[in-house]
Amino acid sequence: MTEARLARAVAWVGDEAVAEAVMQCDVDVVAAYPITPQTIIVEKLAEYVANGEFKGEFVAVESEHSALSACLGAAATGARVFTATSSQGLALMHEIMYNASGMRLPIVMAVANRALSAPLVLNADHGDMMGSRDSGWIQVYAEDVEEIYDRTIQLFKLSEDPGVLLPSAINFEGFILSHDLENVRPLPTDAVHRFLGRPNAKYRLDPSDPTTFGAIATHDSYYEFRMQQVEAMERALDAFRRMEDEYEAISGRRYGAVDAYNTQGADCVAVVNGCTAGTMRAAAKEINRAGGNVGVLAVKLYRPFPSEDILKHLEGAKVAIVMDRSLSLGAPSAPLAEDVGAALRAGGRNLRLLSVIYGIGGRDFSVTDGRRVFDLAKGGFELSRKPVMYGVKE
Repeated sequence: MTEARLARAVAWVGDEAVAEAVMQCDVDVVAAYPITPQTIIVEKLAEYVANGEFKGEFVAVESEHSALSACLGAAATGARVFTATSSQGLALMHEIMYNASGMRLPIVMAVANRALSAPLVLNADHGDMMGSRDSGWIQVYAEDVEEIYDRTIQLFKLSEDPGVLLPSAINFEGFILSHDLENVRPLPTDAVHRFLGRPNAKYRLDPSDPTTFGAIATHDSYYEFRMQQVEAMERALDAFRRMEDEYEAISGRRYGAVDAYNTQGADCVAVVNGCTAGTMRAAAKEINRAGGNVGVLAVKLYRPFPSEDILKHLEGAKVAIVMDRSLSLGAPSAPLAEDVGAALRAGGRNLRLLSVIYGIGGRDFSVTDGRRVFDLAKGGFELSRKPVMYGVKE
């Protein structure tokens, strides 16, 4: 029995789900700049301000760089802060992302993932956030609209955990999820308030008790500051699990750091993040009904990387197909494949691994495509082989 009765399901697109969650999270400051396909988030929040429904401060800025800079200043005062962006907007924030994590500011950001220019494209891939994967931000990838809603709320709890204090990003594919209309079961606002409480920053900008943020460091101290971020990211994995325990108690919903379908004893497991996990799951079920034995492992939490969970679910597999919706130009394989391969090597596993790149720039990926990707694993390949560029036109 959950703590609070869920409200009747409502139909929201992904961007609306973010805005509604932010409304319920008692956010003090929103600073954002509209960019397709996250614009609906900003429009909805601006509408709530105009209607007097949003009681926090909405800061209209001239760019994404300014948006995250405003968030940084607000978070340094101890305020609860949110922003949203996509693609080139995220790239423009890149400088400030490192400042936010280095100053240990628990900013939450929604990223409607969109491919980077040039050439200009408005559709989805994960290249924008993968370009900032080492910036010190906690990162989760959602599979559907209800998960977008839940994760937005959850990340405030996780980022503000006193043992963590790192910024975080909820990622979801632009248009595929940002504009997809699905049923969501929202929580009562009072339940969200009890779940989150209010920020209680130990260190914050206060004229009566002056504090310095982001001061200059030398070679004698910089390394140690960075190690504090490393340790905080390690603690975030346990904090993530505690947070999910608490959220499940009030919602009845839990996603995990990874979500597994038929991974125990499967001959081949596809490892994937984002909404394509559902597509691959549907393909796997069709294959299994026809006598096959394949599984799907959806990576929900990308930073910190849940290596132990992944190793556990790949324990009995003969082949792992790691699917990336992003390119890592000049690298042996794409980001998720590199991380899975590193986890396998560190765990002493010599599992055959195939890196597959798909869906770049929003290229369609169907259940039929999913079955064909599983078929790729039937051939011989080595870990060092270049990634398979699935779906590229001849």
